[in-house]
Amino acid sequence: LGLRIIKKPSIQNLPLFKDGTIEVQDEGSQVLAQILGAKRGEMVADFCAGAGGKTLALGAAMRNTGRLYAFDISEKRLAKLKPRLARSGLSNVHPVVIAHERDAKIKRLAGKLDRVLVDAPCSGLGTLRRNPDVKWRQTEVGVAELNVKQASILDSAARLVKGGGRLVYATCSILDEENEGIVEQFLVGHPDFSLLPVSQVLEEQKIQLEMGDYLKLYPHVHNTDGFFAAVFQRNKVAPKVVTEAATEAAEKDASDAGEVAE
Repeated sequence: LGLRIIKKPSIQNLPLFKDGTIEVQDEGSQVLAQILGAKRGEMVADFCAGAGGKTLALGAAMRNTGRLYAFDISEKRLAKLKPRLARSGLSNVHPVVIAHERDAKIKRLAGKLDRVLVDAPCSGLGTLRRNPDVKWRQTEVGVAELNVKQASILDSAARLVKGGGRLVYATCSILDEENEGIVEQFLVGHPDFSLLPVSQVLEEQKIQLEMGDYLKLYPHVHNTDGFFAAVFQRNKVAPKVVTEAATEAAEKDASDAGEVAE
């Protein structure tokens, strides 16, 4: 699925690139697309698609079947997907510009999607090998603001997933507060979702990587950007919470019905 080129040719001039056979993408991003596990004929969304690198990888995994939504709030970023899409030959991708994570265009798809990828906006501190200046541009206040946005985006994306469907939350950050912290907060507020150990998901996809509950990629270990990902599955039946008051009300209804029958 991937080739690592040692030298640095002008890839955009290669015939294989021009005819859409290959695209350029960090191996970590490719792994994110793999762990979503998109299949033929499914309904899938790349919730923060940007220029669409992962969208293209997902479309290829789906063998150009089903329906793949590429959502983003930036029309400019999504515009960069169009020439890549044309080159790839994919026809199952539907780019959609949204105003925000709770746009009405998203609400219409609630509970209908098989898989949703959230590559959330983040500090980008996993990309320091390529963008060393990032560390001077981030502040604690900025990261705290991102945390609010990340939690909101993940919450909104989760609404799209149907029972038994898969949700992947990812960042190109190595900070706990953007990663494990967001995941733990999400699980507390969404009892209808369970965490799938990434080790199990990687085994399903036949990817030989030693991981635990989460995907954690590092430049000095994996020769990729720094990436984090967590995989969730929505329970097929939402857990029922029966309160004491509800039980008493049901018993009273039953008693009343018995009196009427007599």
